[in-house]
Amino acid sequence: MEKAVYHFVGIKGTGMSALALILKDLGYQVQGSDITKKTFTEAGLRRAQIPILEFAAANIQPTMTIIAGNAFDDSNPEIAQAQKLHLPIIRYPDMVEKLVQTYTSIAVAGTHGKTSTTGLLAHVLEGIAPTSYLIGDGTGKGVLNGRFFAFEADEYRRHFLAYTPDYMIITNIDFDHPDYFTDRNDVFEAFCSAARQVQKALFAWGDDPLLTTLADHVQIPIYYYGFSDAVDFQAVNVQRTDQGSQFDVLYQGQQIGHFAIPMFGQHNILNSLAVIGVSYLEKISPQLIQQELATFSGVKRRYNERMVGDNVLIDDYAHHPSEIQATIDAARQQYPDKQIVAVFQPHTYSRLTALFDGFVRSLDLADQVYLTPIFGSIREQSGHITSSALAAKLHKGGTVLQLEDMTPLLQYHDAVIIFMGAGDIQKYELAYQKLLQ
Repeated sequence: MEKAVYHFVGIKGTGMSALALILKDLGYQVQGSDITKKTFTEAGLRRAQIPILEFAAANIQPTMTIIAGNAFDDSNPEIAQAQKLHLPIIRYPDMVEKLVQTYTSIAVAGTHGKTSTTGLLAHVLEGIAPTSYLIGDGTGKGVLNGRFFAFEADEYRRHFLAYTPDYMIITNIDFDHPDYFTDRNDVFEAFCSAARQVQKALFAWGDDPLLTTLADHVQIPIYYYGFSDAVDFQAVNVQRTDQGSQFDVLYQGQQIGHFAIPMFGQHNILNSLAVIGVSYLEKISPQLIQQELATFSGVKRRYNERMVGDNVLIDDYAHHPSEIQATIDAARQQYPDKQIVAVFQPHTYSRLTALFDGFVRSLDLADQVYLTPIFGSIREQSGHITSSALAAKLHKGGTVLQLEDMTPLLQYHDAVIIFMGAGDIQKYELAYQKLLQ
């Protein structure tokens, strides 16, 4: 890649902040701009001493190359100024593709589980060989002349069609982003298009009914993973331990190793199988994979837990019914004797409307449910549905919390309280903690 001063328009985005960190590691001068509202991605940027500015046309100088976030169009003052100065403007996916070309690259795609799987993959590979990675929690690292590049590939607006990776993991296919995709088949078509651009092999969850038909749409090998006898990489003899899960792995019927992970829930075993599969095909010994899996500490905003008072607090990015179900399932496995309290912030009006019944079913898995007002997005700041409508349909009832009054949560002791959402749910979590103090 050419030497340049890179200015990121929308640098606080999870992918954008990770990409900025990668380019800084690779020796480039990096700065960026965004809204002033604080985000969880800021800490990493500030540690790397990457300047974060407010949006302003004056930020754009003639020597710069502009990296434009997916959420920003020509109406942004900085992009308009860059066009006026005839500067190179590279969209985020196109810049990631430049990195894809320089490593053995592994894309992680799927409606759910991308960030957790990418984080686990990066952790395992980094412990074994020089590895660059871009994780959707805002974490990024660049290694010159490294062997691997593990990165998250987002299906929204088909952004992942910019990529031509060596391998792709597809964790699942589900209907999401109803503001863009029309239905589940539309999502599937997008994944088929992305899969056709993969160079060496695909790894896919073998119990997903859509993914099992993927072989009809691609020419490269597909390796399936899961729990059934029909898959290539199969987890057997699964056991829950005090520390997480352990299991044996068979590759096409032959045992390749015993693995222990410090995580609960079937989805974490599936994520591990995908990582084991890619690593095994890249001739990494099962013993080394085993060692690295055992030391994984998780990614930001994915099932992060801590004790606050006598309660366990879990912070999770879950914002889709399937993700909520997986998070509650993991908490039930880890804390079978504790009450599970869900505090959920719906993210976007269109998602809540399109997947309403799924939200009811998944939230009903908790013992008690609290909701916050809906968090919109840059593209969608209002709608006709409310959190109260969702609360009214929950079989155990639901209470809509307001930030200025978190006292309803004070009644719980020796419980698990899960704060879930993709917006600013953390401010509710912080308000509750301050109330306890």
